[in-house]
Amino acid sequence: MSRKNQPAWTPPAEYATLLPAITGNAFNGWGEAGPRRPRQIFWLKESGGHPFGRLLEAVKQRFVSVPAYRDVYALADRGPGKLPPPAETRRVASADSWTRQVKDFALNRPGTRPEGYPGVGSEAELVGIARIRPEWVYEGFECRLPNLIVVGNAMDHARLSRVPSSAEDPEGQLEVCDQYNRGARVVNWLAHWIRAQGYEAKPHAGPWVGSLNLLPAAISCGFGELGKHGSLINREYGSSFRLAAVETDLPLLADAPDAFGADDFCAGCQVCANECPPDAISREKVLVRGTVKWAVDFDRCIPYFNETYGCGICLAVCPWSTPGRAPKLAERFARRAREKHAAGVSA
Repeated sequence: MSRKNQPAWTPPAEYATLLPAITGNAFNGWGEAGPRRPRQIFWLKESGGHPFGRLLEAVKQRFVSVPAYRDVYALADRGPGKLPPPAETRRVASADSWTRQVKDFALNRPGTRPEGYPGVGSEAELVGIARIRPEWVYEGFECRLPNLIVVGNAMDHARLSRVPSSAEDPEGQLEVCDQYNRGARVVNWLAHWIRAQGYEAKPHAGPWVGSLNLLPAAISCGFGELGKHGSLINREYGSSFRLAAVETDLPLLADAPDAFGADDFCAGCQVCANECPPDAISREKVLVRGTVKWAVDFDRCIPYFNETYGCGICLAVCPWSTPGRAPKLAERFARRAREKHAAGVSA
């Protein structure tokens, strides 16, 4: 896996024929000083007319050419299908009561994970509530429901660490697929349950992109901090988890963000950047749509993502993802932040 002392991977020449005139980074808003909504750019169900449509179709065709990847979605149980209309009579309860019921449903619904996996016996390890913000909604879409229930599904690190995947050894990417399916099951069942109470509910499950960017929503509801690799870092599961969500008008109490020092850690850590074969991970924060933040170079990342059926190296090598390590790192860096704050106050 290591690319120490190796030059950055470069895509084959024919890859350039799939690209539009605009770069992926420009499409994503790199260098833009003003805020705007994000644009859907990858894993669209329908890519006709999209600037990156030819690339998206090529990636999908590469994935489905391998039976193991094709079958994991064709055969897996992703929960109940078509949503029924909300019940005519709404059940009435306090926002606090609904919040407790929703979290209990997501965290304790019987799961299907093999013995030995994180969270065995349930369908989710993380659940949080956020108020939907306009800046999370992709251009061209509107969200009319006020609340978002975000679910996190932990990945098995040993299986994830078998990335980069290939047609001959798909296990690393199949772990990603399995957790997207598990997330789909819990949010689809949760949406059905909420509608049975008389409220609107719309599930969002990967890998297909929907109308909402779930990453900032997950930060808002306390799942963790944005890491240098462009993914979340959670104080318990590191970067080894996947997201799903339910948009709803069910009255709920929002959770608070959770900062514990991951951003400070990433400022000094270069592990993911050093191990990224196409050298796609920026070592400094980047201005993106009015915000300076960690960001991944789309134009370098996606060719290798396509070549390796989803890559995932940055998540596997992240020090926070090593089983049992995240809580210790979170405690250490949170303590440093408190000490730094106390020193500043007393100065």
